[in-house]
Amino acid sequence: MAEAIVSRVLEKLSSVLEEEVRRITNVRGEVEKLTSNFRAIKAVLEDAERQQMGKGKASVRDWLYKLKEVSYDIDNVLDEWSTAIFKSKLEKKKVCSFIPSPSFCFNKGKLLHKIAHKILELNGRLDVIANEREKYGLKELSVEKPSRGEQTTSLLNLAKVCGRVKDEERIVDILLNEGGIDVISIVGVGGIGKTTLAQLAFNNEKVESHFEKRIWVCVSDPFDEMRIAKAILTSLGKDVGQNLVELEDVLRLLRDSIKDKKFLLVLDDVWTEQYERWGPLKDSLSSSSLGSKILVTTRKETVARTMGCTTLFPMGQLSEEEGWLLFSQIAFLGRSNEDSEILREIGKKIAGKCKGLPLALKTMGGLMLLKKTVKEWQSVLDSEIWELEVAEESLFRPLMFSYFDLPSHLRQCFSYCAVFPKDYVIEKGKLIELWMAQGFLKGTKHRDMETVGEDYFNDLSMRSFFQDFEKDENGGIIKCKMHDIVHDFAQFLTRGECLTVEAGSSSRIEGFNESARHVMLRIPYDSDECPTRIYDAKDLHTLLVESDGVGQYNVDLLKLFDKLKCLRILKCHSERINKCPKQIRNLIHLRSLDLSDNLFLEELPDAICDLYNLLILDINGCQNLRSLPCRMGNLKNLWHLRNGSTDCVEFMPKGMEKLTCLRTLSSFVVDSGGKGAALSELGNLIHLRGDLEIRGLRNVRDEREAEKAQLQNKKGLTTLVLTICSTWFGKSQVSEASVLVLEALEPPLGLERLLICGYNCPTPSLGVWPSWIVSLTNLKFFRLYNCVNVEQLPPLGKLPSLESLYLEGIEGVRKVGVEFLGIETSSLSPSSSSSSVVAFPNLKSLEFRRMGEWEEWDYGSRGEEDIKIMPRLSSLEIRGCKKLKMLPDSILQSTTLQNLKIYGSPVISNRCKWEYWPHISRIPNKDI
Repeated sequence: MAEAIVSRVLEKLSSVLEEEVRRITNVRGEVEKLTSNFRAIKAVLEDAERQQMGKGKASVRDWLYKLKEVSYDIDNVLDEWSTAIFKSKLEKKKVCSFIPSPSFCFNKGKLLHKIAHKILELNGRLDVIANEREKYGLKELSVEKPSRGEQTTSLLNLAKVCGRVKDEERIVDILLNEGGIDVISIVGVGGIGKTTLAQLAFNNEKVESHFEKRIWVCVSDPFDEMRIAKAILTSLGKDVGQNLVELEDVLRLLRDSIKDKKFLLVLDDVWTEQYERWGPLKDSLSSSSLGSKILVTTRKETVARTMGCTTLFPMGQLSEEEGWLLFSQIAFLGRSNEDSEILREIGKKIAGKCKGLPLALKTMGGLMLLKKTVKEWQSVLDSEIWELEVAEESLFRPLMFSYFDLPSHLRQCFSYCAVFPKDYVIEKGKLIELWMAQGFLKGTKHRDMETVGEDYFNDLSMRSFFQDFEKDENGGIIKCKMHDIVHDFAQFLTRGECLTVEAGSSSRIEGFNESARHVMLRIPYDSDECPTRIYDAKDLHTLLVESDGVGQYNVDLLKLFDKLKCLRILKCHSERINKCPKQIRNLIHLRSLDLSDNLFLEELPDAICDLYNLLILDINGCQNLRSLPCRMGNLKNLWHLRNGSTDCVEFMPKGMEKLTCLRTLSSFVVDSGGKGAALSELGNLIHLRGDLEIRGLRNVRDEREAEKAQLQNKKGLTTLVLTICSTWFGKSQVSEASVLVLEALEPPLGLERLLICGYNCPTPSLGVWPSWIVSLTNLKFFRLYNCVNVEQLPPLGKLPSLESLYLEGIEGVRKVGVEFLGIETSSLSPSSSSSSVVAFPNLKSLEFRRMGEWEEWDYGSRGEEDIKIMPRLSSLEIRGCKKLKMLPDSILQSTTLQNLKIYGSPVISNRCKWEYWPHISRIPNKDI
């Protein structure tokens, strides 16, 4: 990590200070000296990074530690300077004067001298460090530029189970054995494949059908019985909300929930040797049915005995042949047979050094995949890294190869992940934002920071630094984990710089180091205090506070803002936060502020708008927040404003149009009194993407205002929520202008999800839908609700990609007919060829709710005969449609329908019991 921060400081020295200080002789000289020292140090950093890994190299580690400390301090000074320059330029623009005021010049000069003094002091510290490099014999190494292979997701999914077929069969046989509530322990060293074997058994078809419930819990260290019990209950579908705060109550609910059920519980990565922590939890599981099983994975046999295991299953290493198979299928991926044969002999020697450990073999295979020549392969085989004496050496050595093959910017991104606890589910998007907030990502003209972060994440994934990927419907990775050995390695690299700490009490924090830079603080369910020692960590750059309970802990924000002035990232949500002090302006370095889900937070101070470096502001779920600060336009570097579920906010502050860097804006509110920003201010926000909600559209009086919002040009938007009137019940009045406004709010063609609320046409003549609806060819989800005056549904059958349709509270509709299909009348004439006409070709889920006047659902005889209607429909739900009399033949004759639910529709419910029964009896899931 040292090389990365040194590189970052060098870049800032050249780009931030040069122009501002060149006219001040003493400052210029100090900056030049600072730059020279850093360049000399950077030249030997690769050697220092490698040397510090070995045993007996504490002096080199101390040297690197001192270098990082002074580098962080210089980075803070440069950041302070650039922030002050940005602020002064902003203030200069406000006075609209070409001649700065005397006070402006005085303040700037005063600041410059303050910075100069700090640089002089830091130069003295750096001089000592630079001179010591010769003392330790550090030299410049010739390092080849790390290779970057082609992106491929296939590597992420390669078989991880070589040689484990017989092991799986044995575990499955044990699990299927009837008898008591047995505890089976899989024991083996880290990286041997314990979790993989447990996953194979857990997902085995025989096991799946044998047990009534299967539950998987990642335990790790420390053993938190409350968290484990709640995880089990959640898997059982039980509510473990705010009222469950006592362990005794949770265990009682667990005992009742598991009673007489045959279950399989996997407790992965157990470390505790304290039976008193496990005993009560085990007792609560004893009410289950005979034949239930508990499968434990652990590195220690003593842990297995503590858990009361009835069967011990020790895991051995892979054989030489099995190890070679795993290594080669990764390392030779995409190579020709000829190239693979040339590298085979060297490859077998490298695989042999992995000593049959699957994680080591997979890691080295991923590394060698990127090495193209015999020379590169031989260099790895002959590397001195194999001789380093380090902890967990059998696994750390392969990880070191991959680590040192990374460029410095990727090394720091990986090492930063030590801030997460073991088995933590990492959200890819959030991780990239953390990297961005720390300054690890540098965008280019054609690639923004987050796109660069995606590349970094993919590179690290390719090298097996991440695993257990969770993907979205399009196959993109959204979540992942780190193997516990990889996590150990990251902690080994950072040596207390990045860590997770467990809060025990207000005065005690387990594993806390006041010199730490990046901390996740976990507050247990039974604690109501944020430990006071955290306020002494004045050098913190990251503070992520997470609670295992309901977030009811006290945190002294005033003290935090006064003490932790170096913070770049702050995440803190507690139900006891109702006010954010104005002293937050002290956090001038802050890039990411997460105050989400603070239910009782009522206001944000205007001082938050002095945080000119802020990139991310997350206030999602602050349900009692009344307004946003009036100077929001000052936050010109803001990328993400997450303000969803803030329904008490009645308007957006004027000046939102200045936030031209915004990628995320969850909600935009148009007010009725003209106090806030006009809808047209959205026009400047050309980079918006993801989800956008626009509320209060009935307050827009002129369609030209809507046109200026330029939604159509925001190509990155995937979800759009348009709320004209948010009244849920009763007929609300909407002006005729709202119809034209909705027409003018044409979204981009790539939109995937659309929700429209409160679209109530005042007269039948205006009862038409926006023309752009049928042009949304990529739309997958459409929800239309609380449109009480509308008498006719839009022609949604034309939408080729629509998969889910939700219609609620459309009280004016009496008939759903052929117009709903979006098929022209000419297509239904006997003379026309309509064999290729399909309405709703991809619709899978359809719901109608609270359509109290709806009586007919009939497409006409020709419509039913000549058009394929909803050929892929699998789920239909009808609720609160009390006047509906019939279902169309296309529904009754559907062969794809799997789920049918009908509530509050007495006529339909009755017909389903009699005349419709021959048609619907074959539907697997019915609730009528």
